[in-house]
Amino acid sequence: MKIVFFTFFCLLGFGTVSAQINKDKAVEVILLAGQSNMAGAGNYTALDSLVKERVIKVANRVMISNSGNPLKPLSFYLSKGHKEKYGFEEAFGPELMIGVTLAEKNPNTLYLCIKRAQGGTALYGAWNPEWTAEKAIEVEAEGFKRELKLYSNFINDIKVNLKRLDDKGIKYKIIGMVWEQGENDAAKEVSTLSYEANLAKLINGIRTEFHVNDMPFVLGQINSHYGNFPAGPETVRTAQEHITQVLKNVAVIKTTANEPYDDFPKHSDKVHYNEIGQYRLGVAFAEALLQMKNQK
Repeated sequence: MKIVFFTFFCLLGFGTVSAQINKDKAVEVILLAGQSNMAGAGNYTALDSLVKERVIKVANRVMISNSGNPLKPLSFYLSKGHKEKYGFEEAFGPELMIGVTLAEKNPNTLYLCIKRAQGGTALYGAWNPEWTAEKAIEVEAEGFKRELKLYSNFINDIKVNLKRLDDKGIKYKIIGMVWEQGENDAAKEVSTLSYEANLAKLINGIRTEFHVNDMPFVLGQINSHYGNFPAGPETVRTAQEHITQVLKNVAVIKTTANEPYDDFPKHSDKVHYNEIGQYRLGVAFAEALLQMKNQK
């Protein structure tokens, strides 16, 4: 194996990579998208110091572009909203332990996470690959969310980041996508009943756009209960399981349907995963991606 110090990664934000890297090995790209539990309300400050050390140790090999923002090494992000609601500002989503788990399993690989998340948005509306103003008005809350075209924004995020690699002559490979979303679709009948069909369109759309027809796709099963359609949560949960039988290379991280949510613990709002829940969720996503990758 050749030892290469990727000085050109300084231009991308990677800095100097001291690990042994095969210069012909592609940067592995992970796509991440969804609503608030993808954005993440994990309390980074509350994590064990050993976990934080693990994050720091791999941060020079895992970069993230979050919602169109410039590349940064893997770490927490700052949230004024979480500070007001939960009392902490340093927050993280599933990308944290996805990055740590993948990097620890593959110490000679560089990773790029491309993430876009917006709380309180629906696949029927803002995330719809076939977005229309009428659909957005049906399901999105009044205000800016009715104007959001998150699917097209996400496609643009990916293209910008991949072009950055292309421009520097850096090889890359999209190894999978992680999806954490569905709570807002379960809140209304029209979005609930079309969830599986819309999810299939999103998966097929991403795969087709970036010529990765067999791209592994892992989704987290929802378990929140709110909205005006009582059958919504269970219907969406069932759709999220069934899609794994309809499309190839799709996996679901199953969750318990009701409290106390011991598998992936939540904050007291019973909606958002806390630091333990987000930690476990990230590990589960990463392990599923690795298993699907190894089966190919």
